[in-house]
Order: sequence, then C-alpha cells, then structure tokens
Amino acid sequence: MRNLVLQMSVSIDGYVATLDGAHDWGYDGEDPATKAWKLESVWGAGAHLMGRVTYGDMAAFWPTSTSDYAKPMNEIPKIVFSKTLETADWSESRIARGELADEVARLKAEPGGYLLAHGGAAFAQALSRKRLVDEYRLVVQPAALGDGLPLFRGLPERLALELVEAHTYPTGATIHVYRPRSSG
Repeated sequence: MRNLVLQMSVSIDGYVATLDGAHDWGYDGEDPATKAWKLESVWGAGAHLMGRVTYGDMAAFWPTSTSDYAKPMNEIPKIVFSKTLETADWSESRIARGELADEVARLKAEPGGYLLAHGGAAFAQALSRKRLVDEYRLVVQPAALGDGLPLFRGLPERLALELVEAHTYPTGATIHVYRPRSSG
C-alpha cells in the first residue's frame, strides 16, 4: 500500500499562498541542501497528485523549464483531480474524476512509489479534511504573510501530528516532516 505525502511550502504563519494565489514569496535564495532534499523527495514519488488549478499552472511551466525540478516533474506520472477539466495534455498525465477518497484509495492500492501531492490550497485542505494524508512534508519559509490561503481549513476535528524529521537551513527555511498520530 502506497502512502500519500503532501509536500508544500508554507509561511511561518501557516499560509501556502497569498490571497491571489501567488506563492513566489518562498523561493528567494534556495539553499543547495534544501534543494537537494526537495529533489530527492520529488524523485522518490511514484506519481504527482494535484488539483485542477495547480495542474494548469504546472503544465504551463514545467515542460519548457530548465530548472533542476523540471525533469522529475515532467517524467513522473501526474494525476489531476478534477470533475471539470476536459483533457490533461501534459505528458504522463491523467484525470481522476471520481470521489476524492475513492480515487486516492485506488491509487494507494497500485504498486509504485509514494503519491506526492502538491496542492493547491483547496486540494490540500480536502485531503486533510478526509484524513487521506499519511505524511506532511512542509518547507517552512521565513516569511509571514499576514493573510492568505491556509494549509488547513475546515477540519472536522483537530488533526494531531507527530514530528518525525526536521532540518534547518542557512536561509532560515526549515523542513518539518509530520505524520498523523494514531488515535490508539
């Protein structure tokens, strides 16, 4: 059974993007060690999961990018969760149109590396609300937005997490890896 890992950058006040959806506030001067950690994480994925808006943004950017992240983003299969998207033309992409929990359960049952969810905010929130995330990999950026799109919204009950890994980098960014605590 594959795990679903949610990996996102987040501000120190818990936002994944500004109110207009921008998330460029977290990418000034990425530390080489941070980049190496993130690349290893991305390459380990068996599939990338994302919502429709994030898919559109990524499909417009990654195919022509020369970034070190472009190769894994283009080569690893992508699943976009959408009931309205008509086609998914980015290479190695397919659309999941069913109910979120059912689609994720099917994907988790398939062989391969872990499922790496990227967002956007509404997609990440839905995964958390339905308790589908097995591990949160949060790149905490040294920026406070004051307002924006939160990582967690509308949880039906408190989500208790256990810190299983943490790294701090010279840029002030930290990586926190959390897993949901078992209720037992």
